[in-house]
Amino acid sequence: MSCIVLTGISGTIGRLLARQLHLDHEVIGLDRRDLPDRPKDIRVYKLDIRRKRCENLFRRHKVDAVIHLNIMHDFRKPQAELHAFNVVGTQRLLEYAARHGVRKFVFLSTANVYGAKPDNPQYLTEEALLLAGEGFSEMRSLVSVDMLVTSFFWKVPEVETVILRPAHILGTAANGPSAYLSLPRIPTVLGFDPMVQVIHESELVRAVVSSVEPGRRGIYNLAGPPAAPLSAMVKYLGKRTLPLPHSLLRALAQRAWQMGVAQVPPPELDFLRFPCLVDDSRARRELGFEPKLSLPQTLDLLRQSPTYRQGMKQG
Repeated sequence: MSCIVLTGISGTIGRLLARQLHLDHEVIGLDRRDLPDRPKDIRVYKLDIRRKRCENLFRRHKVDAVIHLNIMHDFRKPQAELHAFNVVGTQRLLEYAARHGVRKFVFLSTANVYGAKPDNPQYLTEEALLLAGEGFSEMRSLVSVDMLVTSFFWKVPEVETVILRPAHILGTAANGPSAYLSLPRIPTVLGFDPMVQVIHESELVRAVVSSVEPGRRGIYNLAGPPAAPLSAMVKYLGKRTLPLPHSLLRALAQRAWQMGVAQVPPPELDFLRFPCLVDDSRARRELGFEPKLSLPQTLDLLRQSPTYRQGMKQG
């Protein structure tokens, strides 16, 4: 039985992963938050990954693998705080992994680091440039972390490093994509109907578990069912769109952001105009990851989530 340190265990994906992994591995959780409903055999340390005390965990336990989910996505935080937590925290974890003989390091990134651009190819491979930080300052720390772990992959080959870049995640987490599709009426950019890729959180968990297996290393795009027009997803959910000119929608989004009633900053409107589709053939080929859920099944599961029901109530 191998020992896995799971950072961000108290988040939605962390909890789902912990319940899956502890059946076959010793799981040690690392988070600033508690996890009161965890299985009894899982230990959780309430620590900040940037603190030196965190390294004691690697000294006391023979850690075989690290799964790093503890990334701050709250774009309302100052840039300096995002950088300090995301980049500095990840750097510390990488140092611990190299220093204490960890064999596997899995990092959950996002396909959004590629950026939604009008000149994007139909499908982006793992070799595509990470351009999300251009004109979207809030994304820069996420891009920096991805690039940091990619550099570690090449510099420390004795650690099997895996970077996962999933498409928009849908499920019980109150993230941007789930909250957006939960609105009673879906605002869209007039004249645009982008193709969109989504992946359900349960499928993502399967991919992470697969990546932990020995011998698997590299960067992998992850997607669920085939891409579909945004309008088709909205129609399936039984909702209507609210098409608005980009300038007006951006102004409204800016106002909502300043008032604290919007979850995502205005630059994310680019994902409602331009494509950011990923080629996931490498994950299918090397990780053996094949999505099991169709798009209707994925959207049906979203409709059953507390996030979706809360969004409908707020409308």
